[in-house]
Amino acid sequence: MCAIRAAQLGLETVVIEARAAGGTCLNVGCIPSKALIHAANEFHAARHLAGENPCGITTSAPAIDLGRTTDWKDGIVARLTGGVAGLLRKAKVRVIEGQARILDGKTVEVETAEGAVRLRTEHLVIATGSRPQALSALPFGGDILSSTEALSLRQVPGRLAIVGGGYIGLEIDTAMAKLVAKVTIIEAGPRILPQYDADLTKPVAARLAALGVTVLTGARAEAFAGGVLSVTTAEGSREIAADKVLVTAGRVPVVSGFGLEELHLDRRGPFIAVDAQCRTSMRGVWAIGDVTGDPMLAHRAMAQGDLVAEAIAGKKVSWDKRAMPAVCFTDPEIVTLGAMPGTVPGAEVAVFPFAGNGRSLTLERGDGFVRVVCEPSTGLVLGLQAVGAGVSELAGEFALALEMAATLTDLAATIHVHPTLGETVQEAALRGLGRALHI
Repeated sequence: MCAIRAAQLGLETVVIEARAAGGTCLNVGCIPSKALIHAANEFHAARHLAGENPCGITTSAPAIDLGRTTDWKDGIVARLTGGVAGLLRKAKVRVIEGQARILDGKTVEVETAEGAVRLRTEHLVIATGSRPQALSALPFGGDILSSTEALSLRQVPGRLAIVGGGYIGLEIDTAMAKLVAKVTIIEAGPRILPQYDADLTKPVAARLAALGVTVLTGARAEAFAGGVLSVTTAEGSREIAADKVLVTAGRVPVVSGFGLEELHLDRRGPFIAVDAQCRTSMRGVWAIGDVTGDPMLAHRAMAQGDLVAEAIAGKKVSWDKRAMPAVCFTDPEIVTLGAMPGTVPGAEVAVFPFAGNGRSLTLERGDGFVRVVCEPSTGLVLGLQAVGAGVSELAGEFALALEMAATLTDLAATIHVHPTLGETVQEAALRGLGRALHI
């Protein structure tokens, strides 16, 4: 995004990429995981239809070849990364494949297949992203997987232990459970998805239980050997049989291995400190994406990239986004944006359940809700959250509402198509105004 926009603005632009265009999201993150989730949902639906079901559909017993699924996923990735490469070419961005090393704030050396290339630049943008966090007791390798390896499995593991109950672990866990793996989650905290409030996570926990997933909270994985994961819980030690162990203990910024220490940039913990224009503490050096801290989201990195390109081109821009939506692609999905209940003194909360939404019921669901947090005197929307099947598609409406400073009246007065999941946003706003259609 940064390179393409910079080139559009007339700047001579070079991208140095060690592997494939598109970064973590396209190659080993967002896109591969959503492909796996889709395939798992399709297989789960087929198994549902093979038994007694309210739709009156009868099918034969389904089977899945995960190798073919992975090939299909890889084809999508190749198509998208190829598209990015094509956009770079169209914008006349020079792409150098190789491992870069920063020599100083104006000089970068790249080891390519043809030899070393040295570049001099006026502006250096650091966008090295993040990588899976390893655990000393469970180093990656063999049957101990990071999310990268888990998204390229060619067989469904019979028994899968997942260390970490955050969004990455739960997205893969839900998919594997639907592919009929026997899944156990080990979470050190008191509940899964600790970054969300309990009301949002309860429907997800209920769905995991329905899928046969075992969840151990207040538990720590100590070691893995001989197909057995040793776990410590409040009740004592346990041994979990597992063919594979997926470690999803979070992600850490990639800030080593390419000479960043030569610049002596200010840090904010492990991250590179930046200002409202993504400038670092060194003139002419910028940083975007996961290396700048939370939230580690691809759409945040893209917005930062666009901002930096315009700033370098001399435009008067700064980070003034009011809305940064986040989605957890579990089943049901979770969308969060802005203020949460209890975080703003005096704020009011209005909730509408999907059990009262016709579209949700025709999808054989009804679990979850939409929630609006607002300022009571003006009705200004301060936050929006939802948990339910397919609610990721509401994230755009949520973001638009906050970015444009919508009020409850704005949401309630906007005609929403019937029957859709989006009607719940209007219904929640009506509740907040004391005009609920469904009591």
